Amino acid sequence: MPVKVREDSGIRKETKGVKRGERSEQRRGRRMNSRVPVRLEWDEAPGKRLSAEAHTRIINPFGCMVVVPHSMDLEQRVALTNLATQSSNAAIVVWKGQSRPDGWEYGIELVAPAMDFWGLEL
Repeated sequence: MPVKVREDSGIRKETKGVKRGERSEQRRGRRMNSRVPVRLEWDEAPGKRLSAEAHTRIINPFGCMVVVPHSMDLEQRVALTNLATQSSNAAIVVWKGQSRPDGWEYGIELVAPAMDFWGLEL
């Protein structure tokens, strides 16, 4: 199953001048493997608010990769709370990866990232 990426996410960009069949990715900010406890909250339908707790797999100053046991759509708006620091930020689903035994892989982009949101120096 191919991965889905929102075009303007800034998470993944293909560079021009790369030979056919090869990919080159540029990312904003330094990525770090880190298991941070988070809570995601989103509206599935009018009046139906869902919530899921999970752990990040990868973080950077602009978002994270997380596995969530619920299916969400690309461009789904979510409230992301770092349970270690109790910091919250509006975010959006910009990438949906593979289904795993513990849920779906998602790329989450922070809408207005605070550089200390993760409580780590990135």
